[in-house]
Amino acid sequence: SLAVLQGLEDGLKKAEADPSVKAVMICGENGKFSAGADIRGFSSPNRPSISLGSLVSLIERSEKPVVAAIEGVALGGGLEVALGCHYRVAHVKALMGLPEVTIGLLPGAEGTQRLPRLVGVPTALEIITTGKHIPATEALKLGLVDEVVEENTVEAAIRLANQV
Repeated sequence: SLAVLQGLEDGLKKAEADPSVKAVMICGENGKFSAGADIRGFSSPNRPSISLGSLVSLIERSEKPVVAAIEGVALGGGLEVALGCHYRVAHVKALMGLPEVTIGLLPGAEGTQRLPRLVGVPTALEIITTGKHIPATEALKLGLVDEVVEENTVEAAIRLANQV
């Protein structure tokens, strides 16, 4: 939603400007990272002040390490947000993917460029064109995430952020 995009942008800009902040951790709420964009918003006449693509680029350009704490699902735009992060920690039960292709949409926030950098072109093409959900353990083997944990994902992401 626009509120989530704006909140993430505001939080990132505040963290960048604060010298006491050494790293940023992005997590979802209620055990889910993000199921992606609400497609009903695509037909809205109101133009958001920030797009998902520009937000993901802002995350990627951060001079401070940004770590995604992925719980539940990181699908569509949610995965694209995670791809913009410098590091990704996933709960063992998390699922990731770009399922929008199953309804005829291509990932629109540069996930088609960032995903191949992490997992290679053949694997990225399969993920992008099939819309399949990737379990965390497979995502680790593919290089999509840096760590898989069974414990509290947020705490693990904060630990990783402190290490880097």
